[in-house]
Amino acid sequence: MSFILAYELTANGEKALDIQAASPDELTRHLPTGFYTTFRTLAGGTKVLGLRAHLDRLYQPAAVQGIQPAVSRAELKRALARLVQRNAPGESRVRLILSASDSPGAVYAILEPFHPLPAEIYQKGVYVISLPLERATPRLKSTTFIERSQPARQLVQGDTFEVLLMRAGRILEGMTSNFFYVKDGKLGTARKDILLGVTRRTVLRVARGSGLDILYPALKREQVPALDEAFITSSSRGIVPVVQIDDVTVGEGRPGSVTKKLSIAYDEYVIRHAEII
Repeated sequence: MSFILAYELTANGEKALDIQAASPDELTRHLPTGFYTTFRTLAGGTKVLGLRAHLDRLYQPAAVQGIQPAVSRAELKRALARLVQRNAPGESRVRLILSASDSPGAVYAILEPFHPLPAEIYQKGVYVISLPLERATPRLKSTTFIERSQPARQLVQGDTFEVLLMRAGRILEGMTSNFFYVKDGKLGTARKDILLGVTRRTVLRVARGSGLDILYPALKREQVPALDEAFITSSSRGIVPVVQIDDVTVGEGRPGSVTKKLSIAYDEYVIRHAEII
């Protein structure tokens, strides 16, 4: 079990919280509801890919709702730089929460050592399932969804790597990821009714740079047998090949050439463009 720590961030520093939890999700449920973002550090805890975009997930909705954050962006970054160094030279997985309920504007940080997925996951791909579930406010990353989706999250165990959210028979996104598919050499992903992930944006940028055509309709569940490839993306896991959805094998049942090409290009992009904390 990873050692998970939680802090309340203030303009005067950070205060450790005495909360015992087995996972960041469990710990999150002990804190006020609000906006959140999750990511991993890079380069020995000194960089984060898309850090500005991750902070936007907190500060932009707070501004819209008239909530004054307890710490500025600059203060949060300074606190983050201090906290992640406690895991250095290893990396950290970080969740930031800005309260929108009790104590509006309070900012919390949850940290645990980052452990990369086994190489076998990327080499062989994963099995996922689909469920009729969606976010109430897709563009807003709210901690209320963590609680509402708890029954589905408990299904992610054993061979089941992720749950794909569906609406009206169409696959929108993963519960903790974005979903992509490949058909006839073209890349597809939903654009409406989803959380626009930071890694999703990076993958789209890399795909365009690789000359791929991109389509934006959400995939119909009945179209899965016709796919050539599929994968999911997230800040902590990067690009993870999907080789089976429910009882249907995707393509040839192994990571495809487009997924492999994008994975290499994505890793190179991360090295070049990760932001210094």
